[in-house]
Amino acid sequence: MNPAIRAVAEPDHEAIHQILTSPHVIAGTMRVPFAGLHETKQRLSPRLGTHQIVAESAGEGVVGFGELVTEPEQPRHGHVGDLNLVATRADSVGQGVGRMLTEALIDLAENWLNLSRISLIVFSDNQPAIHVYESLGFEVEGTMRRFGYGNGAWMDAIMMGRDRGE
Repeated sequence: MNPAIRAVAEPDHEAIHQILTSPHVIAGTMRVPFAGLHETKQRLSPRLGTHQIVAESAGEGVVGFGELVTEPEQPRHGHVGDLNLVATRADSVGQGVGRMLTEALIDLAENWLNLSRISLIVFSDNQPAIHVYESLGFEVEGTMRRFGYGNGAWMDAIMMGRDRGE
């Protein structure tokens, strides 16, 4: 699979909603089951500092979604981006879509937005994602105990960061 990476467009909203409400995405994020399409559309509405992309595969449509959040209005924090979410369609898990989205967001952050630091939070049991992030230069910076609650259990999360060292 070699999907094209592009900006989110309004016709993508329902496909992104299907991804964001998938059980595997809910389990790995702070999302809750039964979110309505209106919530996804609200999330996808343009906001200063939020950059959203999709991976689109020919004949298959949108197979992944990624989001980088920056705070350009914060002078002391404007150099930082938060890799807020990378999610793939269930049938695209393990096919490199998440890596491609993450690489595209890193490129955007470092080569176009001139960010010198990218941070993220990932649940500690999401070893495939942690492996991808580490292979792309993110380092573990700490563990947050009982960071999230879902499916009847507390979950720890790991803070990771990638710093250009400027």
